[in-house]
Amino acid sequence: MAPMGIRLSPLGVAVFFLLGLGVLYHLYSGFLAGRFSLFGLGGEPAAGGAAEAAGGDGGAVDLREMLAVAVLAAERGGYEVKRVRESNVLHEKSKGKTREGAEDKMTSGDVLSNRKMFYLLKTAFPNVQINTEEHVDASDKEVIVWNRKIPEDILKEISAPKEVPAESVTVWIDPLDATQEYTEDLRNYVTTMVCVAVNGKPVLGVIHKPFSEYTAWAMVDGGSNVKARSSYNEKTPKIIVSRSHAGMVKQVALQTFGNQSSIIPAGGAGYKVLALLDVPDVSQEKADLYIHVTYIKKWDICAGNAILKALGGHMTTLSGEEISYTGSDGIEGGLLASIKMNHQALVRKLPDLEKSGHQ
Repeated sequence: MAPMGIRLSPLGVAVFFLLGLGVLYHLYSGFLAGRFSLFGLGGEPAAGGAAEAAGGDGGAVDLREMLAVAVLAAERGGYEVKRVRESNVLHEKSKGKTREGAEDKMTSGDVLSNRKMFYLLKTAFPNVQINTEEHVDASDKEVIVWNRKIPEDILKEISAPKEVPAESVTVWIDPLDATQEYTEDLRNYVTTMVCVAVNGKPVLGVIHKPFSEYTAWAMVDGGSNVKARSSYNEKTPKIIVSRSHAGMVKQVALQTFGNQSSIIPAGGAGYKVLALLDVPDVSQEKADLYIHVTYIKKWDICAGNAILKALGGHMTTLSGEEISYTGSDGIEGGLLASIKMNHQALVRKLPDLEKSGHQ
């Protein structure tokens, strides 16, 4: 008896052939899709294509990229600040009273700058915490895309990426520092500022002057486009202080440093920090110390703190404590800022200011 076998008709052979081709097609197309996705090719852009969010997976963010976006945000905000002021239509209103009893003012410049700065940073870095002085209205949301280009001056100073966990980052935005002076058309004091803190420590600061178009930036253990001056007067310093309480500081300063010391009343915390540095802006005043004796918000001082720290300077409370940029949005202990001086020796000289800063 002949061996039994299975005979397939031509139709059966064709069916098996087609099934085999189908299996091979699905396997190969899945392989190609996986390969293409590595390069952002295919039907869906990788992580949003041109609008890709840096650190969008919630993992790490690159501080060098954050610096590039912070500079752009400060300048974009500054453009709005300048445009509104030059239109002379500020839509000025009060948010209430400060602790000192002064009007806490807000203008269209604050609001429009805040919107540009916040949404540019939020679109680029959606998974980091952003604290800003002004309220962000969800109905005014903008998707402002960063082109992923890092300016040459940043690349020159910071040659390699510096990644940190996104969850460790807090961004502080001041969309218009010196609003009171802005309403008085004292334009020189006005700045826009961005600061990045990592685990509460200020590591990246940007201060932009919209009306002179000067921008200072620095990264701790990275680089900067600004530097300290060659010398400072520690014995009889020029002390820059807020216009609102110059008399209070002057009295104690004269007691501490003698009659040869002088007081420079000024608006804006950003402006005051720049006064301690070698700034090419000819309209910028120069000082040796910056002292503040009352409550102050962290978005006012974080950028300046980061820049000073990057340059080897110091900003502390009047009692010499480091300022943490997490938690509450303000500090009670006043502040002292210096560079190229014995900071702790200065702290010990100012016991009366420390007391008044807590009043």
